[in-house]
Amino acid sequence: MYSQRKAEFFLVLTTLIAAWGWVFSREAVQGMPVFAFLGSRFLLAALILAPFCRGKKNRVTIKQLPKILMTGGWMALNMVLWIYAVSITDSIGEGAFIMSLAMLFVPLVAWVILKNKPARYFWEALPIAVIGLACLTLFKTQLEFKASQLWFLGSAIVQAIYFCYTSLYTRTVPLLPLTAIQLACTGTVAMVLSLFLEEWPTSLTTSTIMWFIASVVIATSLRFVLQLIGQKNTTAANAAIIMILEPVMTVFVAAIWYHERMPFVQIVGCVLILFSLFYYRWRSSNSLCK
Repeated sequence: MYSQRKAEFFLVLTTLIAAWGWVFSREAVQGMPVFAFLGSRFLLAALILAPFCRGKKNRVTIKQLPKILMTGGWMALNMVLWIYAVSITDSIGEGAFIMSLAMLFVPLVAWVILKNKPARYFWEALPIAVIGLACLTLFKTQLEFKASQLWFLGSAIVQAIYFCYTSLYTRTVPLLPLTAIQLACTGTVAMVLSLFLEEWPTSLTTSTIMWFIASVVIATSLRFVLQLIGQKNTTAANAAIIMILEPVMTVFVAAIWYHERMPFVQIVGCVLILFSLFYYRWRSSNSLCK
């Protein structure tokens, strides 16, 4: 029980770090190429984690390597789609909503991939969470189709697949090597794209460098380690519900950093999402005690 509660705390902390990661990335890509930012960010994060991957407990076998590389490929595709969407969107809140759909897709994808049928109380909590997420972004103004929405949606679908496969392999693969290799895969793919598609600037401003460092150390290395620890010690459906908190956190972070005012309907959305989360955890805890 203690291990699961600690996992849930790590996942909640992950959502807060992820929310600030939106700001870090948005600010950084204002001063450097998009894919160059993503590639250098993830490669440096992998290098930071590499020294901690030594020792017998972190040993990866040859048989495990294809599975790790496969999850790294899904992660790379997810992040490439996401960072491009971030660079062209005019609403972080809207992007957070669309990306959070990935966490709603996870139990369904897990049903297919992992053969884990979602519990009934998940289906009871899900509609409330969907309405809450809609309140956060979709009722502010008249809806308009935007290119960034498609990129975010594609990233959300890929993220759900990545999340399920990672949840499966974290039970048998050491966490630190898994994280480092996934980050390296993402960084390599992004750098290749940057070399073919982008022109690199001759210099960077001090503020851009600081945002880049924050993205590497906090929003990448620390975030993904905490997320994988959380995923390892709880179910995919449970982790998915907790990760729904990310758009709520993002709304608050955007309000703090960009001084955005939160309309009443957004507050209602936050309350609905929190209610769905606590309802699901309450029902889940009761089922474990029976």
